[in-house]
Amino acid sequence: MKKSKVWKMGDNIDTDLIIAARYLSSSDPKHLAKYLFEDMDSSFAKNVKTGDVVVAGENFGCGSSREHAPIALRASGVKAVIAKSFARIFYRNAFNMGLPIYELLQTDNISQDDILVIDEQTGKIENISNKQVYSFKPIPPFMQELVRSGGLMNMAKKRLG
Repeated sequence: MKKSKVWKMGDNIDTDLIIAARYLSSSDPKHLAKYLFEDMDSSFAKNVKTGDVVVAGENFGCGSSREHAPIALRASGVKAVIAKSFARIFYRNAFNMGLPIYELLQTDNISQDDILVIDEQTGKIENISNKQVYSFKPIPPFMQELVRSGGLMNMAKKRLG
């Protein structure tokens, strides 16, 4: 299992903070990734590395139902988003776009730049930085297949041959 660096966010991170509406004229994932969290942290897109994770508080992905938000996160290399709770439409869009998300109530115990190891099969997150282990409810097998396939469209193509 790979180690992941944490990018810590707060509560109510809406889809306009994830990817601002002014960039929605494009659906190119690489283009969108360049502007991820621009209005909140202008250094994020330049400094995020493949395999990093976003850890947030409550109601991550609230606001409009744009699919661009999980597309931009995935294209930036973000491995997963861990939050206390997610807006329902973001939850579904994330899996449909192949971005794994995990609900974890103890996100307050995780800090910026902590190093995590996530075991999505067992529902365990080990925080290497503070030596704590957290449990989350593993995502159902169907949702795991969506993520492994890279999203709903890729899964459908795979099944149709």
